[in-house]
Amino acid sequence: MTNATPAHRAAERAARQSYGKLVAYLAARTGDVAAAEDGLADAFAAALANWPTRGVPRAPEAWLLAAARRRMIDMARRRRTREAAADGLLLSVEEAAEGMDPEDVPDWRLRLMFACAHPAIDAAVRGPLILQTVLGLDAATIAAAFLTAPAAMSQRLVRAKRRIRDTGIPFRLPERAEVPARLDAALEAIYAAFGAGWPEPRGLDARRQGLLDEAVWLGHVVAGLLPEEPEVLGLLALMLYAGARRAARRNAEGDYVPLSEQDSALWDAAAIDEAERLLQRASSLGRIGRFQLEAAVQSVHAARRISGRTDWHAILDLYDGLLELTRSPVVAINRAVALSETVGSARGLAALEELAGDPRMVAYQPYWAARADLLARLGRRTMADAAYAQAILLEPDTAVRRFLEQQRARVRQNLA
Repeated sequence: MTNATPAHRAAERAARQSYGKLVAYLAARTGDVAAAEDGLADAFAAALANWPTRGVPRAPEAWLLAAARRRMIDMARRRRTREAAADGLLLSVEEAAEGMDPEDVPDWRLRLMFACAHPAIDAAVRGPLILQTVLGLDAATIAAAFLTAPAAMSQRLVRAKRRIRDTGIPFRLPERAEVPARLDAALEAIYAAFGAGWPEPRGLDARRQGLLDEAVWLGHVVAGLLPEEPEVLGLLALMLYAGARRAARRNAEGDYVPLSEQDSALWDAAAIDEAERLLQRASSLGRIGRFQLEAAVQSVHAARRISGRTDWHAILDLYDGLLELTRSPVVAINRAVALSETVGSARGLAALEELAGDPRMVAYQPYWAARADLLARLGRRTMADAAYAQAILLEPDTAVRRFLEQQRARVRQNLA
């Protein structure tokens, strides 16, 4: 927001830095995630109305927490007039308002994350629920990350929050024996958050601008909690490898630079070295998984800074393993690209064609971008032009969209 006032910028910064922390604290004290979100949403609305005229408070997080608690108490009291069962929520919120320095809010995001990943919650919604409650993403953004319709995703999230409240799911770190049943959803959500924060930060809304760093932070926290879980280490390594390229993804003019054309000297060597150590430790534990394989793909790409070349045969082997493990259409697209680099564009396009019947591909930009590139390489310019048009339509990142438009212009120059 280029014309935002200092008060609006302060509110955006608080939303970016404190949303999940405040929701986690309020939800843990009341057992009601939806009420915590509603109270905090009202608190942010009050901040936007109050701070421009009265000034930004010395401790914005404490101000927001106090405002959210007042709102939750008001809501609980109104509910109590209609249903006696609301007494428990009212008491919990009132207790949360006492006996604690409001400037010293405990960080219980990990508790909230594992509550959302409880076995009582439908497995398909655990990851999306974590994204909304811990990181504040809206249902439409989450639906795009999980290739699901926004309306359906919104309904699932509402039902999941109601289930947390009605079944009294505890907000605590799980016992060791409980971890496997919850870990996959937590890791999936962290990775989805990383992906949501991956586009150029200046092109994202305020809430999403810090997601990449927050996802890496959560990865470090979970790795510290579970240092012997290889998939935790693999995910953290994967995010570090990808994040290491952040400075090389745009040139001095702000234009998008594809991975194959990036200056590897701009990559963060320290982050890559840390990722290598994590991946080696994960592989020593003898339990291979999706995130380790994806990190290994990134390790091969990172090796270009030393060898000067990309070993596409190794990448194809890794994607073969990933596809066998996950049956993911996203992996299948990446495998098709690797196939084109090893045995030719025709084979890569044929692999992509196998996904054409998947309805999720209609609105999935990477499918259309990969298809357009391979069609252009094969000289099928009319079809490439149409595929580029679809990819451009679906791409939210301005710099990437400009890159695709340039690629499309080259194709159109050669059309009769």
